[in-house]
Formats: sequence, structure tokens, C-alpha cells
Amino acid sequence: MRVQKHIEEPQPLSTCDRLWTIDDVSAFLGVPVQTLYQWRHRSEGPPGVRLGKHLRFDPAQVRAWVASKVA
Repeated sequence: MRVQKHIEEPQPLSTCDRLWTIDDVSAFLGVPVQTLYQWRHRSEGPPGVRLGKHLRFDPAQVRAWVASKVA
């Protein structure tokens, strides 16, 4: 008898899991966009990633960054 392994299909991302734009992060943190660019230049701000010419942020990483600053 042959045993089949169950392979889980990847789950689609919900709309809540979309990456944030710099405007989204600015609104969430309540700081100007220019401040975020300055922090990024000095490696002080929340981690972001360039996707082509676009800068995107993982909401979970932004929240973790905030939590690390509060602690």
C-alpha cells in the first residue's frame, strides 16, 4: 500500500496582508514622509524593501520596529 503525503497549497494573501507604501507608514506613525526617507538613509527607520522603483514595508515589521522603540 502506498502512502500519499499531504502537501498544503499556499494560502492566498488576504487584503490585510498587502505591503504598505511610504504614505501608509507615514500615516501609521504620524510622521512626515521626508522623515521616513531620512531615517532610511541613516538606517534608523523601519525596514523597507525596494521593489523596482517602489519602496514597500511589511506591516508586521513596522509594528515590530515600533514595539522595539517603545520597549
